[in-house]
Order: sequence, then structure tokens, then C-alpha cells
Amino acid sequence: MINHREILAIAGVSIIIAFSITLLSGFSAFLIALLSVFAIIIINVFAKKFAGEFFELKTEIKLWEFKRWGYKPNQSFKKDIPAGAIFPIASRIIFFPLKGFVWMAPLVFDVRAKIYRTAKRHGIYSFSDVSEDHLAYIAGAGILINLFAAALGYLIGFSEFAKFSIWFAFFNLIPISNLDGNKILFGNKVLWSFLAIITLIALGYSFLAV
Repeated sequence: MINHREILAIAGVSIIIAFSITLLSGFSAFLIALLSVFAIIIINVFAKKFAGEFFELKTEIKLWEFKRWGYKPNQSFKKDIPAGAIFPIASRIIFFPLKGFVWMAPLVFDVRAKIYRTAKRHGIYSFSDVSEDHLAYIAGAGILINLFAAALGYLIGFSEFAKFSIWFAFFNLIPISNLDGNKILFGNKVLWSFLAIITLIALGYSFLAV
């Protein structure tokens, strides 16, 4: 279900985020953060892929990149900027007093209809186009599984994993560029509001409890 390019992207950003979180904190702290972040991203990716399967869509994960910095045609960089790899490191400088709180939205996803879905012309799949509603549910599935994992982590005593799960959900809900938050907000505002309220409450708890 996950191809080698996706695995490389997940592993790469996991290392970058773990390094940014544990800067100057020692190898053991880095290893714990790396395993936690990798697990968090993996369950998020699998949730999206399973949700995509429900709508008979193929979900592909890739590094978050952007090229345009404005709305006019000439307001763009010559090459795509690998924001998913740069933002975690840069954010460590901005959020330095917040004990490892760094940017944790490194990946985005694209979807395309499967061949047999495109061929259907009846029932609820009387169209082959992918709607914004579908994108919202796929992205929302990833956020929901991370919030559930955070709650489970706190219950069984894995507080660091729980904290990172909440941070991951928070940053991915920000509605900018091609991030999950943008897909959810434009596809289903009620779903985005629901997830945002829960995530903000959990975010506040993550700073108070750990």
C-alpha cells in the first residue's frame, strides 16, 4: 500500500522533525522522538489510504512543497521549495522556548480515481471526479487517528508520543497551501471546526500535563 518513495519521504521527514525536537538533547531523546514521529506519520498515512480506499481513490503521499508566494503569475520561485523539510528546522528557532514544539506538517497527499471507479456510472459513484468533500474526509481520517493515538498514549503512559501526536494534528489542521487543514476546511467546514476545537483543547493540555 505504501511505495518506496513514500517510505523514503516519511523516513526523511521523521529524522528532520526528531532532530529539530531534540536539538542538543542527546541520542536517546532523539531515538525516542524519531520512533514516535515515525509511528505518528505512519498511522496518519495508513488512515488516509484506508479512507481513500473507501471512496475507491488511490492516495499518494509526498513531501510538502510550494512554488508560488503570491497570486500573480510572476510571483513564484524558480524551483519548488521543500517546505516540509525546511519548516521543522526553522520553526525550532521561532518556538525555541516551547520545549521542542516544532512544525510537524511535512507531508501532503494527492488522490486519483481508480480505473474501476472511473468506469462506474451508477449509484453514489455516478461521477468519476474527486470532490472536495472526499478530500476533507480523507484528510480528516488522518487527524482523527492521531487524536485517538494521543488519547491512547496518555492512558498507557506514553506521554511523549501523545504530545507529539497532538502537535502533529495541530500543525496539519492549519488551513494553508496544500496541507490537510486546507482540504478539510474547504471540503467540510463543520468537520474542520470540530477537529480544530478538539485539537486546540488537547494542545493546551499537552503543555500543561507534560
